Amino acid sequence: MIVVEHLSKSYGAQQALDGITFSALPGQVSGFLGPNGAGKSTTMKLISGFLKPDQGKVEICGINMATNSMEAKRLLGYLPENNPLYLDLYVKEALEFMADIHQIEHKKNRIAQVIEQTGLGPEQYKKIGMLSKGFRQRVGLAQAIIHDPQVLILDEPSSGLDPNQSLELRELIKSLAASKTVLFSTHQLQEVEAICEQVLVISQGKLVANQSKNSLLTTHPGKTLAEVFTQLTCN
Repeated sequence: MIVVEHLSKSYGAQQALDGITFSALPGQVSGFLGPNGAGKSTTMKLISGFLKPDQGKVEICGINMATNSMEAKRLLGYLPENNPLYLDLYVKEALEFMADIHQIEHKKNRIAQVIEQTGLGPEQYKKIGMLSKGFRQRVGLAQAIIHDPQVLILDEPSSGLDPNQSLELRELIKSLAASKTVLFSTHQLQEVEAICEQVLVISQGKLVANQSKNSLLTTHPGKTLAEVFTQLTCN
């Protein structure tokens, strides 16, 4: 579970986040939407402990990120928007490296499980630099779940993927959400419609929607999700 309370963050004179509060529950995908520059990536960096908030707090499964950051970080996996990878490493080699960082017991078995889960079997003996964008995203996701975290933070994981790759990644995220809390940032509203139960919308650093997908559409009768998004974020 993720709990965010009154989270604020500024960069100099620019306020990126203005006191946002929400929670994301286990067993579901929470879609995090907003225009470019709205504060999505900043929020995810704060939740994952890469940045410190000016005000407010983040809890990961009841553990305060500010006061017990190492314990909180052990419980989460994070796939950032730019998906940093060691391109000269082979896929399996990169996963072995990450398993060693997390001090995973029986790492050979765990790596085999993650390779199967993410569909990397045919690519596991290739260098990451040789892979397509879709398979690189799978490697990033495999690295994020190698330690079987309870919480997954996914920042634009389908960015740059073709429709088939996006569909495959979507199905993988849905399967992971069965046993985890997943916070999923995207610009693709069809992905939210397909896999998200909860919808969070941020605009100019403020949370302007925090509802189930069905409830959000019910409160805006006759409108599509795209139309609701536009209404909420165009000021």
